Amino acid sequence: MNKRENPIYKVVFLNQGQVYEMYAKQIFQSELWGFLEIEEFVFGERTQVVVDPSEEKLKAQFEGVIRSFVPMHAIIRIDEVERLGTAKIMEAKGGGNVMPFPVPMPDKS
Repeated sequence: MNKRENPIYKVVFLNQGQVYEMYAKQIFQSELWGFLEIEEFVFGERTQVVVDPSEEKLKAQFEGVIRSFVPMHAIIRIDEVERLGTAKIMEAKGGGNVMPFPVPMPDKS
């Protein structure tokens, strides 16, 4: 397996009934139990002629964000990608017949 020097990760996660697909340079397990830390979000260049309103909305929403903590159970998929894609927000489509397995919170006693 060939490790890239500066990998880019595509992170797909659920947030308030929507599916976020974003790109970042750093992802790791947080010291906060049950969270994943996402740092250094990457967005497409503004030099493109076509502007994607979904990506612009994400840029505005995450402007000034240094690090995001996403709950592990909200993560759908993480891929290391060769090229940067377009960040987007999509509506989460229900109706599937697979339910997530409920995970109880641990006792702090």
